[in-house]
Amino acid sequence: MRTDALDYPLPEESIAQEPVEPRDSARLLVALAGGVEHRQVSDLASLVGPGDVVVVNDTRVLRARVAVTRSTGGGGEVLLLEPAEDGWWEALLRPSRKIAPGEVVAATRGRLQFEVGDDLGEGRRLVRPISAVSLLDALDEAGEMPLPPYIRSSTAHDDRYQTVYAQRPASAAAPTAGLHLTPELLRAIETTGASVHRVELVVGLGTFRPITAEVVEDHVMHAERYHVPAETMAAVHSAGRVVAIGTTTVRALESAATSGELDGSTEIFITPGYHWKVVDALMTNFHLPRSSLLAMVEAFVGDRWRELYAEAIREGYRFLSFGDAMWLERT
Repeated sequence: MRTDALDYPLPEESIAQEPVEPRDSARLLVALAGGVEHRQVSDLASLVGPGDVVVVNDTRVLRARVAVTRSTGGGGEVLLLEPAEDGWWEALLRPSRKIAPGEVVAATRGRLQFEVGDDLGEGRRLVRPISAVSLLDALDEAGEMPLPPYIRSSTAHDDRYQTVYAQRPASAAAPTAGLHLTPELLRAIETTGASVHRVELVVGLGTFRPITAEVVEDHVMHAERYHVPAETMAAVHSAGRVVAIGTTTVRALESAATSGELDGSTEIFITPGYHWKVVDALMTNFHLPRSSLLAMVEAFVGDRWRELYAEAIREGYRFLSFGDAMWLERT
């Protein structure tokens, strides 16, 4: 499949710069067999019922973006992606080409430093955090939320880039479909007879790296860690229908079902023609053109996504991380 088949015109004004309040007042485009309905995320409970298993990704976003100063006085940035070995982390480093292995860069605030290590390609470097306190405490002092670059000047507080059920700090980006859910909405879902279960997929470069290859299948997915609790997998196996909140939840569930391992590292790349094993329905935000997430959407509903995205743009839906959402049922 050519990557340009995943292209579509995304107007600048359609890219949400701020989240809506309350969270579940975001719009929800519901794709049905006979057409579409324009609703709100607060209506999600009306779309599920007895026997449905609703699964969320409870990863927490690290304050992983750190502005740094080099020994020469120049500026830069470290974006932590995932732990490596012996205290090192894989990171995106800017400006990577100008920083030699062994150089130490210091956060512009706080007491955190990074020793820079090997070049891993594509702007990725190994870095070793240096701090007298725990890394989480150091990042709370020195780091910022890693909002995507298309969000230029958001005034949203840090907690708006976390889900209300976030647990272990580990991710370099939020599982954005889950940003719409509230405790009240989760309780409403459970009152229908549906159950809510959790997985963890640590969001990293595999999720947000754009496709640059001309052919989609030539794109290399970077590995991301996942964990599916045994009780979640048991619920999935006995479910009447499995509803995934977000594409990262899909990656965790389908990875576990494919590998047979409830914990692991996944490079799963879901493209058209994929044989679905678990997920029956999906709530997801609107994704960037030419992205691996859009390839997953096409694998889920076919090329109908073009009609749905065009409808969303016509109707003024808000796109990407702080935007609105859509409900899809697998074809």
